[in-house]
Amino acid sequence: MALLTMGQALVKFLDNQYVSFDGKETKFVDGIFTVFGHGIVCGIGQALDEDRGGLRVYQGKNEQGMAHVATSFAKQNNRRKIIACASSIGPGSANMVTAAATATVNHVPLLLFPADAFASRQPDPVLQQFEQVNSLATTTNDAFKAVTRYWDRVQRPEQLMSAMLNAMRALTDTANAGAVAICLPQDVEGEAYDYPESFLAKRVHKITRPLPVKEEIEDAVKVIAAAKKPLVICGGGVRYSEAGEALEKFCADFNIPFAETQSGKSACLSSNEYNLGGLGVTGNSSGNVIAKEADVIIGIGTRFSDFTTASKSLFKADARFVTINTSRFDAYKLDASKIVADAKEGITALAAALAAIGYKSAYQNEIADARDGWAKEMDRLAQYRYDENFKPLIAARDERTIPEFVEMYGTNVTQVSAVALIRELIDANAICVGSAGSLPGDLQRMWTTDERYSYNMEYGYSCMGYEIAGALGSKLAEPDKEVYAMCGDGSYLMLHSELVTSIQEGKKINVMLFDNSGFGCINNLQMSTGIGNLATEFRKRNENGELLGDLLPIDYAKAAAGYGVKTYTARNLDELKAAIEDSKKQTVSTLIDIKVLPKTMTDGYGAWWHVGIPAVSKSAGVQAAFENKEKNRKAARKY
Repeated sequence: MALLTMGQALVKFLDNQYVSFDGKETKFVDGIFTVFGHGIVCGIGQALDEDRGGLRVYQGKNEQGMAHVATSFAKQNNRRKIIACASSIGPGSANMVTAAATATVNHVPLLLFPADAFASRQPDPVLQQFEQVNSLATTTNDAFKAVTRYWDRVQRPEQLMSAMLNAMRALTDTANAGAVAICLPQDVEGEAYDYPESFLAKRVHKITRPLPVKEEIEDAVKVIAAAKKPLVICGGGVRYSEAGEALEKFCADFNIPFAETQSGKSACLSSNEYNLGGLGVTGNSSGNVIAKEADVIIGIGTRFSDFTTASKSLFKADARFVTINTSRFDAYKLDASKIVADAKEGITALAAALAAIGYKSAYQNEIADARDGWAKEMDRLAQYRYDENFKPLIAARDERTIPEFVEMYGTNVTQVSAVALIRELIDANAICVGSAGSLPGDLQRMWTTDERYSYNMEYGYSCMGYEIAGALGSKLAEPDKEVYAMCGDGSYLMLHSELVTSIQEGKKINVMLFDNSGFGCINNLQMSTGIGNLATEFRKRNENGELLGDLLPIDYAKAAAGYGVKTYTARNLDELKAAIEDSKKQTVSTLIDIKVLPKTMTDGYGAWWHVGIPAVSKSAGVQAAFENKEKNRKAARKY
């Protein structure tokens, strides 16, 4: 037995957790990210100060930001390593709710320790305590229940044992990984208990590969055997199973093309002759053209989000579905013939069964033709410049001519040409990180990945503010690689606090800040559906009191330089090229403030997205958008 405070026992427990995958054993908890407050500094803080063992302590600058760092770190380690996050009671805890949801939606393990109100209730209401009048048992931390895979509150020191064993169960579950919140009343953190040595001893959690069952393989083979033009969807489960090479071989053996989700991208190589690239709303022409003619869709490790399926409108009405997924919940989607199994094991077993019947698809030149067509479009996008054909959608009440409009933005750089140039100039193995706005669409379509696991896109929650924190998480996971945060100015303003942490830790990240003066992606959606230009651009108020005045001139480079970041501003491609080349020589974090013309992102390629268009409006544009929505909705699958 060991007489320890609950905080001390927690630290010792975390330091002795390991995971084993395919026989390789790794330490699971790298360290703890924290913003200390009164709720934890005397509990966990004392324990970490006195004896943290092999755990590293990281200082966050924003609780949401540090939890995003931890999420990205876990993803870049293919869920085999984590950084725990601890915060004080109240606002510090609440700040992590968004990050918890982000991790859970994306099936990424995230361990959170939000401090909680006193279990004794003696000092209630303690500083920052939220009092719910209908139950004093409810605190701010109950908000985590909706966004975590496991939630617990340790109200006695001995409860820590069952709480942490269940936390580890959830964190290492390949089917249901996500956020775990273990709420720690600050008085209990300091209470002592005789903990059994067995609880504190080294514990190895085996992450196994669930095997497919014979009956489900047989059902899937029956469906695929009748298919002439099947299509594989490569989801995040392929990445976490490290099944990319197995999938590439499967597609080559049976002449089946595959397309990628945002989470699955970089599990396979972009140059593979069967890789069609992105699929769905943010997909490209090659993936979507083939998808519309496919008679069987084989979804591997995907949860079939609306962007992947184009709100269930992308596939033929009579197309059938096969799934391979460790999650029974996701495997059941779209009335699929399901294989509940690890992606790699499922692919291997399905391949053996298809080989036994001599299966081959009926594709001839369609796959190569689709890839060639997209390659030509990529060339066009890379060369896209301002000319007389460039007609951006601007507010109807804005009377500026197009040259005046370009002068107003002070640049002639288009977003797509900037993306193409960045990809051309940076290292092939550099890690690309992103999350929200129009950039995820450009990147899923245009970003090539011939280095596995070099694409860290958080698009399950599309959380603005993940980008820079996520870049730091990736850099902590793979410090020898260059990491690039692809970030819009809207996301940058929301959350860039961990850029300072990158300086503190000496971990160089590179921020590619695309400044289009606002929330350009939503401005696009707004105006393309007939709505006016309302509060989506960064403009001053005009004489009529509306937010349609002059643009806000923000010098992001100057602001970031104050943190100690090496900064650049690019208003043309030559300046962008020079900035990228010089940034590669730096050892400190860099930021390139890229001034880009709005409305110059990729768009279309044959996918529909279901958004709520008003049924009643005075605007002819809104009326037309509603009619188009109803037309597409009728053609889409109902469930």
